[in-house]
Amino acid sequence: MKTFQVLLLLLFPTLINAQTKVLPVEVQIKTATLAAPEELRSGVMVYGYNDKGEMVVLREGTNHLVCLADDPGKEGINVSCYSKKLEPFMARGRELSAEGKGEMEKRVTRKNEAEAGTLTLTDTPGMTTILTGSEENYNSETGELTDGHFRYVIYIPYATAESTGLPEKPFAPGMPWIMDPGTHRAHIMITPPKN
Repeated sequence: MKTFQVLLLLLFPTLINAQTKVLPVEVQIKTATLAAPEELRSGVMVYGYNDKGEMVVLREGTNHLVCLADDPGKEGINVSCYSKKLEPFMARGRELSAEGKGEMEKRVTRKNEAEAGTLTLTDTPGMTTILTGSEENYNSETGELTDGHFRYVIYIPYATAESTGLPEKPFAPGMPWIMDPGTHRAHIMITPPKN
C-alpha cells in the first residue's frame, strides 16, 4: 500500500501538468480571437499563458479589442474579447487574481477603488464577448472550436433597471437584462439560446 501511495505522490505533479498543459502561442491566439469579429481578429491584443502558467501578453494589438486565451487550468473552453476601454477594470481583476484574491474579495476591492477614484471605469458602455465550449469540440492543434456558445456582457457602470428600461431578470429566452444594477460592475447580459 505504501508503494502505491509513494507512486501516486510522485505522479501527482505530472498528472497536474498534463491537465494544465499550456498550448503553443499561435494556438492560444487563434482560439482567443474566435470571440472577436472575424474582420478584427488579426489586430486584437491577446493575453494568454506562458510555460509557467502565468498570464502574459502574447500579442500586442492594433485595434480597440483585447482577447483572453483559454485558461489551461480550468475545465472546458472559455475565451473572451472586450473593448480596450474596459482594460483598467479587467487588468485590476487579473492583478487581484494573481495575488490569490477570490471573486468576492476582487469585487469589494474594485468597488472601493472605483468609489475612491483610483480605478478608472468606462464612461460609455463597453462590451465583452464570451465564447464557451466543451473540450470534446476543441482541436488543440489548430485552435478550432465547433459548436461553441456566445454570451454578451455590456458593462455600463451604475446603470439601473430604471435608467435602461431593462429587467433585472430575463423573462424570455435570450433577452437582455441588467445584472448588478446600480453598482460599479452593472452590466447588461445577453445569452442567446443554444441551438
